[in-house]
Amino acid sequence: MKFAFSSPTKTDEEQENLFQQFRSIGYEGLQLKPAQYAAYVNDPNAFLRKWGYLDGIASALIAAGRLDEQNQAALRSLFTFAQQVGVERIVFCHGVSRKGVTNEEIASYARILSVLGTEAREQFGIQLSLHHHYDQPVMHREDFDVFFDEVKADSVKLTVDTAHLYKSEVKDIAEVITSFKEVIDNFHLKDFGDGDWKVLGEGEIDFKPVFQAIKQIDYQGWVSADEESGGDLTKGMKDCFTYMNNRLV
Repeated sequence: MKFAFSSPTKTDEEQENLFQQFRSIGYEGLQLKPAQYAAYVNDPNAFLRKWGYLDGIASALIAAGRLDEQNQAALRSLFTFAQQVGVERIVFCHGVSRKGVTNEEIASYARILSVLGTEAREQFGIQLSLHHHYDQPVMHREDFDVFFDEVKADSVKLTVDTAHLYKSEVKDIAEVITSFKEVIDNFHLKDFGDGDWKVLGEGEIDFKPVFQAIKQIDYQGWVSADEESGGDLTKGMKDCFTYMNNRLV
């Protein structure tokens, strides 16, 4: 099991602190938000010159879009960048509201992502992973079944986000983990309370069964603290690492 960290940054100085501190705190990788790598997509060598000396600097890239033709083209461009800077996976957030989306539409999205995911794996050595979201097409518990029943084998994996499940009224997070253990390749751990994201351990989610389920399935991949509470970045990095390390290791 490998610990990563992911968090938006408000300024260049804050991003610099994130990039320089994550390994000293104990994380093995960063999962970068779009704003943290977007300027380099067309110039991967510039990214490597500036940040390539930091091991794990881009273990994953978070990407988003509507899966229209323009977004599909942008994802294909991202595959090239990801391969050249040593990214393992692209974590895709589907920026379409869940309202009014039918099961057939969810299945069609799975087919589109399967094509993209197959290209990413076979041509670039990159894994595509779906990040489910509150108010995005894969949101409710049954949406996961509809989506993954249509996915071509191994073309698209699953990033499980604890807080987005909880906010989506999927409270049995452990059941999702055990039911989809064959496709889970990434975790985003964050807490939720009072209608907002919280630092791990400071919200309403009972993580004990979550961590039990992660251990039960003998998960050995990436577990990322996804810190979006808006609090102090360095404190959040340290608090999240301590919380995960004390309960998962």
